[in-house]
Amino acid sequence: MNPTTAAVRAGLQRGLIELRNTFTNGQDLWNYFFPTAVLLVTTFFMRGSTVPGTTFSLGARTLPSALGMGLAFGGLMVLASQLVVEREDGTLLRVKATPNGMLGYLIGKIVLLSTVALLSMFLQLLPAVFFLDGLELSRPGAWLTLLAVALLGLVATLPIGAVLGSLIENPRNLGLVMLPTMGLIALSGIFYPINGYPGWLQAIAQVFPIYWLGLGMRSALLPGDLAAVELGGSWRHVETVGVLGAWAVLGLVLAPVVLRRMARRESGSRMAARRERAIQRVG
Repeated sequence: MNPTTAAVRAGLQRGLIELRNTFTNGQDLWNYFFPTAVLLVTTFFMRGSTVPGTTFSLGARTLPSALGMGLAFGGLMVLASQLVVEREDGTLLRVKATPNGMLGYLIGKIVLLSTVALLSMFLQLLPAVFFLDGLELSRPGAWLTLLAVALLGLVATLPIGAVLGSLIENPRNLGLVMLPTMGLIALSGIFYPINGYPGWLQAIAQVFPIYWLGLGMRSALLPGDLAAVELGGSWRHVETVGVLGAWAVLGLVLAPVVLRRMARRESGSRMAARRERAIQRVG
């Protein structure tokens, strides 16, 4: 069997095993269901407020935006944090010792995190249909658009998450990525339209995938006339595909290079040195 084909098959198997394990782990299940509960409670209490200039529920407008935010956060931060933790505990060193091990490892993580992200999205969406007015799931093309935006968003963010995780050696430094990510979420119109922001803040938000994931989700789930409150007065599907596609290409080009470089540098002595530093910090 071709080594690459064997690595892909091993990666798929690894992803399915990790998926089964994560759904039997109480801590993991809590991490999935608690954010879902928080989002549903938040949108429930926002349902009586309206989007400025309209009579449309702010809760219904927020839900698809938050779905996009969840996909972006999962792609960028969850993969990055898992890479950092598993470098620290020696998992990546063991993976490196097998032929094409890093390729199989990355495929396994993509299978795991993509499946979890899509399941989380539907867990958040389906209960909200019963208490939020205005979501148009029965509109022709709504589900297709939703799935297409979700998949493109995962392709745009997961490779970048792998790059970030490869560049960070110490789990304590994850905050250096987390804080800017939270700032981008605040700028990206997840909970409130960004039309009232200064132009330079609007420009920053539109560089990154979080804004476009939220916009794409809104275009799938909200009435067409609500596009009037968006920048440019439309859903800007072409721009959404263009920006998310550009991030996908950038990530797919960079991720293999950075991961190979990280794998070459990984060794038992480096892992031991990191553990020694961690022990000294605790002491």
